[in-house]
Amino acid sequence: MSVLLETSAGDIVIDLLVDDAPRTCLNFLKLCKIKYYNFSPVYNVQKDFSFQTGDPIGPGQAGSDGGASIWGNLHGPSKKYFDSEISPKLKHTERGIVSMATAPASTDADDGKRISGSQFLITLGDNLDYLDGKGSIFGRVVEGFDTLETINAAFCDSKGWPLKDIRIRHTIILDDPFDDPPGLVEPPESPVPTKAQLATVRIAEDEDLTQEVDEATAERQRREREARAQALTLEMVGDLPFADVKPPENVLFVCKLNPVTQDEDLELIFSRFGTILSCEVIRDKRTGDSLQYAFIEFENQKECEQAFFKMEGVLIDDHRIHVDFSQSVSKLSDSWRSSTNEKRRAVANSRGFGGSSQLQKKQQYRQGNAGGGSSEKKYDMVFDARDRGGGDRREDAGRGEHRRERRDDKSRDSDRHRDKDRERDRDRDREHKRRRSRSRSTSPRRRDHDRDRKERPRDRDRDRGWDRDRKDRYDRR
Repeated sequence: MSVLLETSAGDIVIDLLVDDAPRTCLNFLKLCKIKYYNFSPVYNVQKDFSFQTGDPIGPGQAGSDGGASIWGNLHGPSKKYFDSEISPKLKHTERGIVSMATAPASTDADDGKRISGSQFLITLGDNLDYLDGKGSIFGRVVEGFDTLETINAAFCDSKGWPLKDIRIRHTIILDDPFDDPPGLVEPPESPVPTKAQLATVRIAEDEDLTQEVDEATAERQRREREARAQALTLEMVGDLPFADVKPPENVLFVCKLNPVTQDEDLELIFSRFGTILSCEVIRDKRTGDSLQYAFIEFENQKECEQAFFKMEGVLIDDHRIHVDFSQSVSKLSDSWRSSTNEKRRAVANSRGFGGSSQLQKKQQYRQGNAGGGSSEKKYDMVFDARDRGGGDRREDAGRGEHRRERRDDKSRDSDRHRDKDRERDRDRDREHKRRRSRSRSTSPRRRDHDRDRKERPRDRDRDRGWDRDRKDRYDRR
């Protein structure tokens, strides 16, 4: 007859002493069967002595009634407790002894009777004779002593409550020889914690609890989490090749520069510390003005460190500069991208695309222009001149002749198009005039109007007088 307790600290297997304490074993088994112990906290932890559990909320907490036996759960508060079974031959002699917590049945000290409910304790040490006669032994731990050690080493407050919650998650009955009491109904699944149980949670079991809980450590951990999150964000948007990238150790950051300081000036000044691979003053892309900071890449880390210690606050072009180790990963990002491009070029070359040598270009041209005549010879001269890094006058003349032919072809094409445009404009104007004259001569209203103008003489003197009078009026204004 055994029961498995799944706790947040580990599993514990308990063998029950059915022959020595049958009523206590029945009570414990049936409470496990109705999931009464689920989410019950571990409390009253005394190092190398014992720990206690079995109250669903915990003694001293709001809403706690101390727990009830299986008969109290079935038949009401009047059956909350039952008489304890204390056997004189069972002792708390070793670690892992399981016994029911007991209390005096009455205030009469001479009575000697004790009662039990649902709370039980497990010993964490050997030879604890103090508990003999006070705890009703009904089982012993056979597996899970590492879990007992974890509970024994837990951080607790002055009342024995672990700072990080240790709770019973599930109870599994491996063997039950007893019949169920009348009215017992086994739940189909484990019940969820009640509000009263959730209110007693201090530090959840899935949270980390370390000894370093000072403010400086907490601030450092917070900054590390933020930096990690920002790095992942930059990786996703493509600004970093990967989140765990670190800045190069041989690159120096220089700021507070004079706007007139040039790359060559910095390279000359810092070259006394070692070989400089690159020196770049960062400038505005639109205007080209200096942004007054630069990156200097040395050949090795030692030279970079020497420059860092020697050049802080040095006066350059009437400006005292500030130097520091670079936190930029642009160098690494550029090398990462360039290596990727190199791989792409290698793949393209292997497939016959983008060959960089002039010989390949010449061969491709000859294959595509077999029997091309004089133009093939001209391009041969051009390619031969490029391969040798120069050429004689004949090769230059060939190149120039080819360019002149292309220019002449373009000029002839442009003249031909211009003549066509002019001729089309003349035809359009001629057609427009013809249509206009036809409409003026064929329209009846137009013919009557022209006849009236011819028959009616024009009084030029009257028109001039009218114009003169109008001019006088405007002058008077």
